[in-house]
Amino acid sequence: MKRSTAWFLACRPKTLSVSLSPVVVGSAVAWHDNGALLWLPLLAAALGAAFIQIGTNLFNDVGDFLRGTDTPGRLGPKRATAEGWLTPAMVQSGAWLAFTLAFLCGIYLVGHGGWPIVAIGLGSLAAGWAYTGGPKPIAYGPLGEIFVFLFFGLVAVGGSYYLQTLDLSPGALLAATLVGLHAAAVITVNNYRDHDGDAANGKNTLAVRLGRPATQRLYAAQMLAPYLLLPLLAELGWPVLLPLLSLPLALRLIGRFRREPPGPVFNAILAATAGLQLAFALLLTLSFTI
Repeated sequence: MKRSTAWFLACRPKTLSVSLSPVVVGSAVAWHDNGALLWLPLLAAALGAAFIQIGTNLFNDVGDFLRGTDTPGRLGPKRATAEGWLTPAMVQSGAWLAFTLAFLCGIYLVGHGGWPIVAIGLGSLAAGWAYTGGPKPIAYGPLGEIFVFLFFGLVAVGGSYYLQTLDLSPGALLAATLVGLHAAAVITVNNYRDHDGDAANGKNTLAVRLGRPATQRLYAAQMLAPYLLLPLLAELGWPVLLPLLSLPLALRLIGRFRREPPGPVFNAILAATAGLQLAFALLLTLSFTI
């Protein structure tokens, strides 16, 4: 395999929309509230979020390999370190490079948004490393979904809104909740697919703790809750019918999640769940701009 292809796959491009969607939604809510959009903060925030996710993915790639969790026979997509496409040292260097680029984006954002952005940026970088790094990785316990909900929902949407307005609003936090729930569903698919291997390797994810039937119900709740919360946005005076256009896709994915036997088919369900989050976020964005 070409090295460029290996790096491309190691970055996990099919799910990068999980980090970009909240930036778009937060900026759209700010535009709705203020009638203006600051493009440079939006671009820097989007790039910074993408680099943090890429760095986190690369740390996860090498971290799972070094802990023996990822092997060439894993059910999920092939990983660069486990397959020998890239050495552990190369992947770690790539992860630190991605975090460095995110830090450079953060320097500009701190100059624009001040000390709250310092806290958000450093917290996001630390959490991205701790997801698979350190003595007690987040990914090896039951808090992975909460981590994603916080950082790819509340922090990313709220931070993007703050960069546009230097303020926060109930509407921004509510929109962050909707986006964050769908982002957490992506992790639930991942952990459900890997349930057996994770349990055998001492990786006590929420799916391992709950078992498969309860995890199916969790996924359904994560997928449907954003639609059930849309009336709260309507109470704030915002049109919310457009996101409902993605509901049929959500229902189909819930059905597939429940029916399909655990295996590689969940790679497609994972990608489709990330796509559903992007579709919902874009439709929500259009709701804020009409």
